Amino acid sequence: MSRPSLLTNGRALRQEREDRTRLLLILSQDLLDQARVIAGRATTVLKLPVSLQIVLRALIWVGLKRESHSALFANIESQARAVRQKRSRVRRAGEGRPLRSGSR
Repeated sequence: MSRPSLLTNGRALRQEREDRTRLLLILSQDLLDQARVIAGRATTVLKLPVSLQIVLRALIWVGLKRESHSALFANIESQARAVRQKRSRVRRAGEGRPLRSGSR
């Protein structure tokens, strides 16, 4: 993942805008608070305004570069297992209920 430099004619900036995708990210309040603390510290140290979005993008970017890091895979595994368990519980809870049909 390389970051394009800003060209004088703005060509790289336009290219970056075209490559953007929106994403809905659901985080726990604790994680959000930690990211806000990082943003606050970065603002103080850099003497520049640092938004939560900048911090989250940087964390994702750095995390993607560390794809072989064992802690990253342990976290991914933990989250994947939690999602599987939650979906399994929802399926089991729904087995005893009659299916509702939207059309007759």
